[in-house]
Amino acid sequence: MSSLSHIIRSFNRFELKYLVTLRKAENFKHALNAYLQPDGNGNGRGAYELSNLYFDSPDYRCYWEKVDGIKFRRKLRIRRYGTGAPLDAETPVFVEIKQRVDRVTQKRRILLPYREALRLCYDRDIPEHEPHDAAVIEEIAALLWQYNLHPASLIQYRREAWVGSDYDIGLRVTFDTEMRYHTNSRGTGVELEGNQAQNPLFPPEWVIVEIKVNERIPYWLTELVASHNLSLVRVSKYCRSIELAQNTGNLESIGVTSYDHVLLNTRL
Repeated sequence: MSSLSHIIRSFNRFELKYLVTLRKAENFKHALNAYLQPDGNGNGRGAYELSNLYFDSPDYRCYWEKVDGIKFRRKLRIRRYGTGAPLDAETPVFVEIKQRVDRVTQKRRILLPYREALRLCYDRDIPEHEPHDAAVIEEIAALLWQYNLHPASLIQYRREAWVGSDYDIGLRVTFDTEMRYHTNSRGTGVELEGNQAQNPLFPPEWVIVEIKVNERIPYWLTELVASHNLSLVRVSKYCRSIELAQNTGNLESIGVTSYDHVLLNTRL
């Protein structure tokens, strides 16, 4: 992405997730062409790379809050939008609080040079910042100290994003592929730089499709979802990475009782 200065720093929205095969995702994407346009911040098809470094407490509080379905929960991450340039001390990254309040997803984030993001999240030292970022930085610092947060999982993937027109302001549909992870489960350490994330998060033929709206899904999109037989799932990339690393076999976070059951149904 060529510039990050334009990206919204705070918002509330509803997010609906679907786990589908590549074939079903491509069919759904083709149908969206009549209504949406590629995100202009990606390449010509709205695609870009994402790297997310998630933080959690020593007892994995954030993981368990998601698995247990706690209605109010927060998690902290450093997010980098891929530009093709190497990561260095001055690379701009977001430090984000992603919060869930019942069914509403809220985000608050600040844009910092990578060295300053590390200073805040690793050293817990408040960096220089603009006055309008003070409240978010104070909240991030409080979370780090209160729960003794540490880097827990790096997740990287390719995202293709489609956005609504003036008639559907705030509507966004994303397709995540090539999802991979690396965790701190074996004391190997985890960081944003480097090429650590080599473990597949899902089989390569799977796609996470996500619909993001400010208020309600347009009727035409509801019809498309139904006609393509997309089924909602409770899927968390972060929780999935922890489960795979720990080999817990816990599938509650994606709302099913059998991994084979998901595989069979998404191959249709």
